[in-house]
Amino acid sequence: MQQDCIFCKIIAGEIPGTIVYQDESTVAFQDVHPAAPQHILFVPRKHVASMADITPEDGPLLNGIFQAAKKVAHDLKLEEGYRFVTNVGPRAGQSVLHLHFHLLGGRDLTWPPG
Repeated sequence: MQQDCIFCKIIAGEIPGTIVYQDESTVAFQDVHPAAPQHILFVPRKHVASMADITPEDGPLLNGIFQAAKKVAHDLKLEEGYRFVTNVGPRAGQSVLHLHFHLLGGRDLTWPPG
C-alpha cells in the first residue's frame, strides 16, 4: 500500500468509495466523475503504478481484474456492449498512479474516444 495513493486508501477503507465488487485481489468501485451511466473502476489490491509497471508475475492479478469486470458487466446487464480501458501516463489521462481499468457502459460509446 502506498500511503499517498487515493485508491490504496479506498481499498483499505480509509476513505469512502461505493464498492460494487471485491475479492482477495481486486476491488471495483463507482467512479466519482462518471463518463457513462455505468462507470466502474477496477483496481488490484496490490499497488502497481500503471500498466507500464506490470511484470510477468502479475498475470494472475490481471486475470482476476478481467474476470471481475466480466462478472460486474454481466450483473449490470451490459452484454450488448461496454468499454474496458486503462490509461497509461498523464498524456493518456491517468490521474491516479495506481493501475486501474474503467468499465464504461449503459449508453452508445463512440470511437475514437478522445
